[in-house]
Amino acid sequence: MAKDSIGVSTESDTVWQRLKASSVPYPPQAFVFVQEGLRCTADRLHGEGASGDRHVSGQQLSLGLKDYAVDQYGLLARTVLDSWGVRRTEDFGKIVFAMVEAGVLRKTDEDRAEDFIGVFEFDEAFGNELFRCAAP
Repeated sequence: MAKDSIGVSTESDTVWQRLKASSVPYPPQAFVFVQEGLRCTADRLHGEGASGDRHVSGQQLSLGLKDYAVDQYGLLARTVLDSWGVRRTEDFGKIVFAMVEAGVLRKTDEDRAEDFIGVFEFDEAFGNELFRCAAP
């Protein structure tokens, strides 16, 4: 991977420029989160370090990203995702397909953005009702 004189990856800069050009309104942190969450989800489904086909469906990835968000951010998962503009599973799909267009990820012929629609409701998955203390 090429690096500039201060050690920053110029390849990463180029990828980020392509992602910004895709007009998807998410910050770099959201793309990093999805890429890291995809790696964790694939490891969980196919075994860590497994070679060969490590395909993950849109539904599997959405559910994996939910778990990854809770693992990484705990009670703040919803707040963090919301700060990035990620409010529905469809947003995960938009990020994934922007990364496909930028050449960061690959997809199969069967993969569709629609695979990410309505996989779960953020209110239920990250809602405060999961963490409320019982009223006296």
